Amino acid sequence: MKFPLYFSRKIAFSKDNKNNLSRVIIFIGRLSVALGIIVSLITVSTGFGSKKAIKERLADFSGHVTVKSTRSNSSYNTSVLDKEGLNVPKLKQLDDVESTQKYATITGIMRNEHSFAGIIFKGVGKDFDSLRFKKFLVAGKTPQITEKGYNNGVTISEKIAKDLHLKVNDSIVTVFAKEDQKQIYRKFQIVGIYKTDIKMIDEQFVIGDINHVRKILDMNPEDVGGIDVFFKNVNDIDKDFPQVEKLIGYKNYAEKATEKFPQINDWISIFDVNIALIISIMLIVVIINIIMVLLILIIERTNSIGLLKTLGATNAQIRATFINYTLIIMVPGLIYGNAIGLGLLLIQKFFGIIKLNPENYYVSVVPVDLNPVAILSISAGILFISGLALIIPSYLISKISPVKSIKYS
Repeated sequence: MKFPLYFSRKIAFSKDNKNNLSRVIIFIGRLSVALGIIVSLITVSTGFGSKKAIKERLADFSGHVTVKSTRSNSSYNTSVLDKEGLNVPKLKQLDDVESTQKYATITGIMRNEHSFAGIIFKGVGKDFDSLRFKKFLVAGKTPQITEKGYNNGVTISEKIAKDLHLKVNDSIVTVFAKEDQKQIYRKFQIVGIYKTDIKMIDEQFVIGDINHVRKILDMNPEDVGGIDVFFKNVNDIDKDFPQVEKLIGYKNYAEKATEKFPQINDWISIFDVNIALIISIMLIVVIINIIMVLLILIIERTNSIGLLKTLGATNAQIRATFINYTLIIMVPGLIYGNAIGLGLLLIQKFFGIIKLNPENYYVSVVPVDLNPVAILSISAGILFISGLALIIPSYLISKISPVKSIKYS
């Protein structure tokens, strides 16, 4: 074993060489490391967790990628998807694609004696992924679509249900209107109520039978207004988006889930800035405290440094010894910090103690993403950067004269 590592371990684990000052300094150093780890873990796990949760909610509701006709306008009344160049079978065969589902949308107004609500009626077909949608249900179910005839069941959001005083099994009249034509009335039965916590979705969307939209918009029985494409992993969106674009034809276009609501995408991007800022602050605090620990240990052990120089140890060896000694001191702080940080995160993950206002944060509970790579990277990064930061202050050792240090010992 090399001398610096051997000697640093000897003094670090020795029980008879720590006076009261050493104990206080070492405790402060370990406490700062532990707090830095705890804050960094919570910041990264909740930040990445929030990003992932919001993306997954957007994607699970309307597809990781949505294919639309270039003729679709901003009124949400979808135009028929152009079949030229559109290769749905090949789209389904992409490695990362889990499923696809067709849909068509039209705007309308739900009204009763209590109030009214402007809605986007999203008509879905028999390939609708009700299992994926199940996580959003708070009551009832989704309509069972067969595309034979018309299913009058609809699933509405909790927000719309509260505004119109509706519950499962109630009926509601909805008014649709095509351009330059008279109003069209449809009576639906509420079969389910959902909640995504995303305001822009919960305030507008109603899930129902695609045949109603086809009839109102004069579509053919096989026509669709768009295709929702679901990937196996929400993180595959950017990677697989170009592959989807190649299979949809030049008269259609693809849109990522986060692009549908730019304000949500802007909100998600803020997390990256906040995570970087908080970790940087914590890292600076840890480095300052660790440098302080190193300097005090050097001053406290001036006599030992002089003795080592007298016995032939070089400045580089002594610097390495004290750097190793300081890093060894940090290890218990890393262990306790990870234990406490992960413990708090696990409690939040399984019990959801800390709640949020979904109108502001798009989620009702603080989400946690326990990524092993991120967890290990935080500890390894703090240890590595602290080691580099200790190199410059360790040069104070070269200023210590062995004659003077031993003379005044």
